[in-house]
This record gives sequence, C-alpha cells and structure tokens, in this order.
Amino acid sequence: MLKKIHVTATSSNFEREPLVRPFGFKGNYLTELWQVAAHLQAASGVSGTGLATQSVLYGDADFFAAQPEAGGNALMYALCNRALELVKKTPFHTPVDLLHAILPAVKEAATQLAGCTVNDNFILNALVSVDNAAWLLYAAENGFSSFDDMLPAVFKPALQHRNQSIAILYQVSYNMPVADIVRAAHEGFFVFKIKTGHPGSQEEMLRLDMERLTAIHAALKDLRTPHTASSQLLYTMDANARYKKKETLLRYLDHARKIGAFDQVLLYEEPLSETNTEYVGDVGVRVAADDSIHNEQDAQARLEQGYGALVLKGIAKTLSMSLPVARLAHERNVPCMCSDLTVNPLLVNWHKNLAARLAPFPGMGMGLMETNGDANYCRWQQMKQHAPGWEDPSDGMFRLNKDFYERSGGIFEPVAHYEKMFSKHSRI
Repeated sequence: MLKKIHVTATSSNFEREPLVRPFGFKGNYLTELWQVAAHLQAASGVSGTGLATQSVLYGDADFFAAQPEAGGNALMYALCNRALELVKKTPFHTPVDLLHAILPAVKEAATQLAGCTVNDNFILNALVSVDNAAWLLYAAENGFSSFDDMLPAVFKPALQHRNQSIAILYQVSYNMPVADIVRAAHEGFFVFKIKTGHPGSQEEMLRLDMERLTAIHAALKDLRTPHTASSQLLYTMDANARYKKKETLLRYLDHARKIGAFDQVLLYEEPLSETNTEYVGDVGVRVAADDSIHNEQDAQARLEQGYGALVLKGIAKTLSMSLPVARLAHERNVPCMCSDLTVNPLLVNWHKNLAARLAPFPGMGMGLMETNGDANYCRWQQMKQHAPGWEDPSDGMFRLNKDFYERSGGIFEPVAHYEKMFSKHSRI
C-alpha cells in the first residue's frame, strides 16, 4: 500500500545558463534559460530534488514578448515557489494526485503574479521541478529504485516497451547556419526538426518558412543514412502553433512537394493555433499535437481533429501530466514522441526514460526524441558532468543498453552540484 506523504520543508534555487546564439522559435528569440531546482523533505526525513528548465517563450509567447526576458523568468520562478508553499499543505499518495490537487490554486497564483491570464504551458513549466522532486520523494518513501517500479500500475501498459535506441530529432532554429546542419548530418543525425513560424505577418512567416526549407533541402537532399527505409534523411517541422489557418499549412506542404522535399517529411508538429479546430487528417502528412495538449482532454480533442501523433513533454509539462496522455495514446493506438525544451543533460535523461519505453515510432523502428541542448548551451560540456549515467549520442541516436534500464538513466542518483544549491536561506 502506498504511503501518504506529508512534505514539511521545501527549498528552491536556480542557475542562469547563457545560449550560444539567440534561439528562435514561436516568432521570437531566447538568449538564456534558467535551470531551477526544487527540494522537498517529508515528515519521515526522506527528500527529493527535482530540476526544471524554464522556457517562458515556450510557455506563453505573448507573455514573453510583453516584458524583459529576465522578468518573465523571474515570474515563472516565483510561481514555482508559490507551488512549493502549496505542496506543504497538500499530503499525497502519488505525484499525479499532488499535481491535480494543487493545480487550480497554482493557476490562480499565476494570474495574480502575471497580472493577466497566462497559457497553461507556462504554469505546467513552472511545476516541472516540483513534480520531479515529488516523484523522487514518492519513490524514496515507497522503496522504489527504478523508473519502472515507481510508475503507477495504470500507466505501465503505455510504457512497456524497451527500445534499443532512440532517434534524435536534431533541432534547426531560425538562424542556425546551414553549414552547421550539414555538419550534423555528416556526424550521423538523420532526422531534422525544422522550426517554422518565423517572426512577421502570416505572409511574411510563410515566405521565410518556405525559403528556409528550400535552403535546408538543397543542402541535405543528396545525403544518405543507413537508418531509414529510403536511405534519405527525414524532416519534421514545428510551427509551435504559429499558423492561423490550415490553408497556410497546405501552401507550405505544396512548396515541399514543388522542391522535392515532401516525401522526406515524417511529420508536422503543432502547425495551427491552439484555438484552431480545423480537421488535419487529410493534409497528406502525419500532424502531431504538442503545445495545445495541456491534459488528457485536450489530447482527446486533437485526436478527433485528425492529429496522428501526440508529443509528450514530461520535461516541460510535468511527468504527472504526460503519463495520462501516454495512456490515452496507447489505448487509441496513436504513436507518441518526446520533444525537447532545450533542457539540461539530467533532464534529457529523465525524458529518455519516457522515450525508451514508448512503442517504436511508425516507420522508424525505434523511439523518437528531440534534444538540442548540445547545440545551444555555452556550457553544455560542464553541464554533462551533473548528469549521472550520461551517454553521448552516436550516429544520431541514443543507444540504450542494460545499464541504462538498470540505472533508469541515473535519475535516482544524487548530484552534489544541485544539492549544494540549497541552504537555510532558500527555505520556503
């Protein structure tokens, strides 16, 4: 029987990590990402430390644009601390129970702090460190020592696979030099995630998106890989909901046909705005839902609109919110993939635990996951030292061996760097 957990003390801290170059998506640019650590201690004396990478631009692009970048990060961090206050007042059996119990009050706090209604993705992003800490605390309290053991039984069928490898979606931001993309292909990457939805009006955006695809395809079209059925490199696109109409998406795909890139498009991720309900099951490529999924109900709605894949973002919207979505996808026989938030290496390992256990993505024969921190963080090499069990990718894939599954990617192992971030002055 699961123990009821009472959190008696909480702490938080953060580090600011600069990026190699401004990172463009959702019509704007990031220059740094805050790495937040949350610490929970239970009445029994056991504790858990969870990490998060804050991405205000991902969470709410309009809110990001309305103030200085650091100001948005400060507000998201403040919301995390409000959540920690609530955790101390909310005994729980599982982290999923905890998340659902505090979420209404966290949403109310978000409106108070921001002075406006913010997107649910902003709120969930602020909860990731708290949720991860709750999972580690839950595991410690109940004697679970692996990712498989700590999964509640209701979610296990959706995560029963043991992929031997995970294909990495190599992210291509608006301003990444084409030479860097070609270099990545020569290093073995074979799935390229192209950020669409450039800044500007809808017409300006579409023009820039098409020009970008033309330049990328011209550079990659003749390269080959042993890891796809066609031997060609594959493309995915992600507009982060910047396209207002289905017609815009169709024009983009027509351009892909015109330049000979269409057959290499594996999927198009979240092209349409969150409020757009147009049917997309007839556009000719698999369309995946990401930004618009805040819970299981949202995922169900997107499936009814013809979306053919669901994106899990345990490192952006919490593991506790991602598990019910994975369960729905399993019940509906809909493939899932894992998408990044330019997270730190330890969080990549957290996300690998999800991607490793999902059914292989159709046409790939392996899991599918985006990670792009190595291309974007100035201090990526140093950050890797704080990720137990870290393994660099090879040939565009993460290889998953017996050690990975036995250690659960190292997520249960203490990291001195993050534990040292806490002091009596960070108590909440």
